[in-house]
Amino acid sequence: MTKPYVTVAITKHGVELARDLAEHFPGTDLYYMSKFARGDEQEKGYQLFEGSVKLILPDLFKQYSGLIIIISLGAVVRMIAPILEDKKKDPAVVVIDDRGEHVISVLSGHLGGANELTREVARTIGARPVITTASDVQQTIPVDLFGRTFGWEIDSFDRATPVSASVVNEERIAVVQEAGETNWWTYDRPLPSHIRTYSSASEAMETEFDAALVVTDRLLNAQEAAALLGNGVMYRPKTIVLGIGCNRGTPAEEIEQTISDTLNELQLSVKSVRNVATIDLKKDEQGLLDVCGKFKWRLDTYTPEELNRVPVKNPSDTVYKYTGAYGVSEPAALLSSGASDWLLEKRKSGNVTISVARIPNVPAAGVTP
Repeated sequence: MTKPYVTVAITKHGVELARDLAEHFPGTDLYYMSKFARGDEQEKGYQLFEGSVKLILPDLFKQYSGLIIIISLGAVVRMIAPILEDKKKDPAVVVIDDRGEHVISVLSGHLGGANELTREVARTIGARPVITTASDVQQTIPVDLFGRTFGWEIDSFDRATPVSASVVNEERIAVVQEAGETNWWTYDRPLPSHIRTYSSASEAMETEFDAALVVTDRLLNAQEAAALLGNGVMYRPKTIVLGIGCNRGTPAEEIEQTISDTLNELQLSVKSVRNVATIDLKKDEQGLLDVCGKFKWRLDTYTPEELNRVPVKNPSDTVYKYTGAYGVSEPAALLSSGASDWLLEKRKSGNVTISVARIPNVPAAGVTP
């Protein structure tokens, strides 16, 4: 695999359509039956196969994030049925009819991205997109995609199906948002009356609702979890920045433990950490790099001059002597997050100093739920 998508065709007209799509739709590999070879396949990187397409589908399922298949819908359903695993793992599957009139989202419409792929392919070939997902048709909140464009992470997925049913059936929905981007309602119409937003768990818990979507970087207490997640889904927005300073050679285990202890103390979720920030002298600190790699956090670094532009409450002459900056974790956290204050100014533990800041929530102009 060299690209995220693959197009598969088995008929003469299908191959014509597939070749045209491969030329105009970026990121698409192409497979078709060898009896329709043109002689330029090697030059263009197209793959030929013989026998039943059913034989190559299992490998394509593993290799690509999206399959665009130019075969009848019924035949595709029968062929992919034995190789389906889980909605969180299966790739997007899109079917195009032999004349290129309809592009149909078949599998993994939300989590796998088949619905969006369907729209993009349809635009490319001038076809009609066919999407049957209820939340898309009704233009409401897609529970399994909520906040995905912002990088929100689903923390509790067990109730996704019944919560989705509550949303599309227009039951009373509480959107509890304590953190994260607020411009998530993108449809050109007001938020439906059965969906109400609340700025805190306590506010929502004073009302009655049938299902909840909870967006917070905070660890819920037992009472909150029972009330909100009995029929609810939890989302973790990327709102936390960790400013880190450490002695040279500090092991990753110590850095990670300090982070874990600090977040637990503040009752914050590690899944809401967006990134780590530090002084540029630490850009090659192996323990820090290992922790960032493990959690897939980016590492922002700043020069001493940049750090010294941020006022800190307790400047350190010792830190300045070794780094040229009067503080590392505190100013780095504010610079990276854009915050004006800290959730935790500074906490020193062994070889590690940590500061925590929350990214200010600034919604797009004129776009709020």
